[in-house]
Amino acid sequence: MKIVPTLVLASLALLAPTLARAESVAEANAISEAIFGPRQPVDEAYGAFQRGYYLTALSLALPRAEQDDAPAQTLIAEIYAQGLGVAQNPARASNWYALADKNGDIAATFELAMMYQNGRGVPKDRKKAAELFKKAAETGNPEAKYNMALLHVEGLYAEPNLARAAALLKDAAEAQLAEAQYDYGMVLLEGAGVPPAPEAGAEQIKLSAQQGYGPALIDYATLLYLGQGVKRNLDEAIAWYDRAASAGSPVAQNRLAKLYAAGEGVELDLQTAAMWRALARRQGLTDPALDKLLISVSAGDLAAAEERARFWPSKPPTRAESLKP
Repeated sequence: MKIVPTLVLASLALLAPTLARAESVAEANAISEAIFGPRQPVDEAYGAFQRGYYLTALSLALPRAEQDDAPAQTLIAEIYAQGLGVAQNPARASNWYALADKNGDIAATFELAMMYQNGRGVPKDRKKAAELFKKAAETGNPEAKYNMALLHVEGLYAEPNLARAAALLKDAAEAQLAEAQYDYGMVLLEGAGVPPAPEAGAEQIKLSAQQGYGPALIDYATLLYLGQGVKRNLDEAIAWYDRAASAGSPVAQNRLAKLYAAGEGVELDLQTAAMWRALARRQGLTDPALDKLLISVSAGDLAAAEERARFWPSKPPTRAESLKP
């Protein structure tokens, strides 16, 4: 139950008779604002968008957009970019993003940069994309900072500068961008553009993994397995590998298979190892070393493993269930 502070209750008690005597809604609002502060304007177009009423949002945003309202222009661009309630139209979306960028909406600047980066709705132009990323990054946009960091590492459309890249990655990581946390963690581990800091690097990769970022799930598990930047913890490493494998990573599935095949940190289980191997193989990952570990798996266990993989992540039906009409 939400508790209303005593001071607010007292204010409400004083306000009630005053509102009853108010001669107009405007007067009542003025008294309310004197006590509670000015009301925040409601963005009806954005509210409709949030509730999934995309055509309503579009109709509400269009008159504002025609008056150079940048947020409304960005909202329209999003609707066309994603095809929400209308046919997907990247070219039209890019035009609206360009207008919103011109009118100062940095979210639009970033999205327009991505369109030029990928050649979606506009001709592919990485130089133009870099200019837009830089513009957005200079206003503090975390996603733009991350992309500018990658450009500084690549060194084609921005100055080759690992130190600058590391600084931008740090800013984006502090904004809790999972990809940036992972890449900044790797930078700290390797000492690329910054002094090596294994513990700080491992912590960043952990933060990224906690957000479910695939590469971080695998690499944090490996750091725990090796004891690099963190205290070695085989149980935790297996738990992170399992999480990544269950999310569909063939690398994690292959590594988990090896642990079950060797009985390292888990009970030796060739059938489960063969199941994870089968799942990894379906995604094109083969491993001769793992095949050697599983050379002694029985034909029955191998068949059961393949059956489990076929129904994964569900369990294969029991015989009684399979006989049901």
